[in-house]
Amino acid sequence: MSGVDLSGVVLYKASLSVANLCGANLSRADLREANLGWAKLSRADMRGADLSKANLSDADLRGADLSRADLSGANLRGADLSGANLRGADLWSAALNGAILREANLNGTDLRFANLEGANLAHVVLSRANLWFANLSGTNLQEASLTKADLWLTNLSKANLNKADLSDAHLSETDLEGANLEWARISEEQLSHAVSLKEAILPDGTQHP
Repeated sequence: MSGVDLSGVVLYKASLSVANLCGANLSRADLREANLGWAKLSRADMRGADLSKANLSDADLRGADLSRADLSGANLRGADLSGANLRGADLWSAALNGAILREANLNGTDLRFANLEGANLAHVVLSRANLWFANLSGTNLQEASLTKADLWLTNLSKANLNKADLSDAHLSETDLEGANLEWARISEEQLSHAVSLKEAILPDGTQHP
């Protein structure tokens, strides 16, 4: 089914695990609760698709366009979203544990309550993203852009934020225990709002007690 046009099609609870949908047009498709585990969806057009509570675990979504897609409650554990466009997507309470999102565009995404523990987010754009209560412990955010992101009660313990840009990001009760902030663009005033900086590596390379 590589390259097939399924735009606007209702595939509610469809079983599409291991399906080859590379380059397929799934824009505005209804894929609620669909099983797309291990599916090949690289470069697929999924703009505005409804993937709420869908299973996309270990799926190949490299370069896919998921802008404005509804991925609330979706299972994306271990999925490869390298270079994917998720601008304005709804990822509320989504599971992204161990997912690969290198160089993905998550500008303005809703990631409230999402679990990204251990995910690879190097070089991602998370500007203006809402990360309330999100779990990003142990994530790789090296050289990521988090400008104007809302990090209220976000768990960033043991995260790698080396050279990350947190300019104008809102930190309130943010957990940065054990995080690596060396060379990160973040002010002392922002850091003062963190709930914990215990053993964190600060922007100047020193370690917080």
